[in-house]
Amino acid sequence: MSSTRTIKANGINLFVQEEGDGPLILLCHGWPELSYSWRHQIPALAAAGYRVAAPDMRGFGRSEAPADISAYTIFDIVGDMVALVGALGERQAVIIGHDWGAPVAWHAALFRPDMFTAVAGLSVPPPFRGRGRPLDTLSAGGIDNFYWQYFQAPGVAEAELERDVALTMRTVLARGFSDPQSLFVAPGKGFLGAANSDLPLPSWLSEADLAEFIAAYRASGFRGGLNWYRNIDRNWGLTAPWQDAQIRQPALFIAGSEDAVVTGLIGAKRVQEMERVLPDLRRKLIIDGAGHWIQQERAAEVNAALIAFLREAAPRTA
Repeated sequence: MSSTRTIKANGINLFVQEEGDGPLILLCHGWPELSYSWRHQIPALAAAGYRVAAPDMRGFGRSEAPADISAYTIFDIVGDMVALVGALGERQAVIIGHDWGAPVAWHAALFRPDMFTAVAGLSVPPPFRGRGRPLDTLSAGGIDNFYWQYFQAPGVAEAELERDVALTMRTVLARGFSDPQSLFVAPGKGFLGAANSDLPLPSWLSEADLAEFIAAYRASGFRGGLNWYRNIDRNWGLTAPWQDAQIRQPALFIAGSEDAVVTGLIGAKRVQEMERVLPDLRRKLIIDGAGHWIQQERAAEVNAALIAFLREAAPRTA
């Protein structure tokens, strides 16, 4: 059984779920999620002989949410993961991330190859640092309604998403990002669009699971997670020293074939070309018919792929 505790790391309190013994595996969730999103992976990886730690990331769930927007840069968040490894009494770990957690994992491997010996990213390809600030690039391309842009003004998205947290979580998790149009905000509609409180849940998400997310977001609100988006351009500036750098550790990529994050024009190109950034990419697994919440939707296939990768890239010594 997994246990939970709050650990001081990088100056903030992180709520962490832990289970198992062996080489350390960090699991980094995305938005709008929690460590609970890894509920199928934590026991499976522990049973395979690994020590698993899954935090509520900075600004999410029961972890601390600093007030300052600038406290949510990629440096701060990777710093949390570096400090967490040390706080757990370890020097090295494999880092695995999904959605926003994937850029955290990729950048952790990029910044600290001495600590993060292997890396897996789910649903979001590795970083291709473009030649201009991401939000400026969108505007220059005539796009003004992408959800990243809608999330920028403090308080706007919070007001919409917190108005009815149950409706928000049902809409975002049940709808997912299978429709590319879900990434664009229609004028006057908000991020949720024509939300439907009777939207049926997919087979992989129970009402009890949904209730976990609803309770957590009613308590925390959405500000912390949204602040990650408000650092997108700042992150571009901070990562200038790693322009065209490669992540040389053993790497794994997993995504769903119906996930708009990887099927859109930019995402599809990044998936196709990721070997440029990942010269030791061991496997690129695109799970047919799966959507964005891949480790929840297709737990058995994701677990099997992760365990096979870990046995190869981070074998148990005992």
